[in-house]
Amino acid sequence: MDKAKSKKQKIAAVGMSGGVDSAVAALLLKQQGFEVVGVTMKIWKGKNNPKIAHNVCFGPGEINDIRAAKRAAKILGIKHKVIDLSGEYRRYVLDYYKKERLAGRTPNPCVACNQKIKFGFLAANAASAGIQFDYFATGHYARKIYDRCRRRWLLLRGVDPKKDQSYFLYRLNQAQLRRALFPLGEMTKDKVKEIARASGLAEFAQKKESQDFTESGGENRLLPATKKPGDIVDMAGNIVGAHEGYFNFTIGQRRGLRIGGLAAPVYVANIDACKNRVIVGEKNAVRADNFEVGKLRWIAFGKLQKKMRGRVRVRSSGEMVSCFVDPQDDGRVLVKLDEPQFAIAPGQSAVFYDNDTVLGGGVIVRAGFPRGKTRGNSSPA
Repeated sequence: MDKAKSKKQKIAAVGMSGGVDSAVAALLLKQQGFEVVGVTMKIWKGKNNPKIAHNVCFGPGEINDIRAAKRAAKILGIKHKVIDLSGEYRRYVLDYYKKERLAGRTPNPCVACNQKIKFGFLAANAASAGIQFDYFATGHYARKIYDRCRRRWLLLRGVDPKKDQSYFLYRLNQAQLRRALFPLGEMTKDKVKEIARASGLAEFAQKKESQDFTESGGENRLLPATKKPGDIVDMAGNIVGAHEGYFNFTIGQRRGLRIGGLAAPVYVANIDACKNRVIVGEKNAVRADNFEVGKLRWIAFGKLQKKMRGRVRVRSSGEMVSCFVDPQDDGRVLVKLDEPQFAIAPGQSAVFYDNDTVLGGGVIVRAGFPRGKTRGNSSPA
């Protein structure tokens, strides 16, 4: 390649996790003519244990993923660098997770990690380490386009409905989206694995995907080790059982309540951290058709000015439900669902869509009960 052409070649830094998605993302960008460099974040600060199969985001088997990312980079013939973000990860993900659980809420650590760590500190620290790049790419199943009329970058769902990961990216800002590349957004998972097998990356196509936040039970070590006994009460306030720590429960949970003698199964309907109580009810009592959302981040526009019609997803694996979104004077929005949904949990993210376009989202503050009910559940902002 001559010198003049080399100067025009764009550079893409690819966040490589050691899995097939990020490896194929790097491969595709290289095939498209980018100069590609792989970057992998190190977030585990404790002792490594290579004997642990690392199928989680955070744990002592992280060394295996780092080695896998290095191997993928070597196969692809690209440079690779490991960036230590263990301090940042503890502050913005682990401490956040702990704080939310102790407040009785159900946080989503993946949303925080993508905004603050992957598209934040990983990209920034890579640049500080001397890695010059024009774009930052990941193996997320999502898409982006530039809307010339709105003069904004838009985030879209990935074409594979089973793998779409736009929910986890709704907090990215315009600057982050402008530099972002999602090479897998137009592909299915099967196609990605097919490309891997045909390109010397077959070993990565066989790897088990990360499904959980930490290794089995690992998240409990972020919470108090001492027991904090309290009451389990029904919707009328009657004591029906006891717990050893309200922070061990989430909205909609059924297992682990250890309540017997009731006419029908009960689920966690609310968590009152101030009174150290877990409130339970039958399934219909845990369904809600309205809720409030705060800490809003809009992508398709700067601010929601008036009531709008859209669809919302209240958990990463949940279905999209039609709704009205009504802006409130306090900066939050009130969401009214066409159909009640089960276990809308304060602390989780609600993400709004217009067809495939991510409008934005925020954090669920309070979930109400179906219209006509007099009781609701709430959580402090």
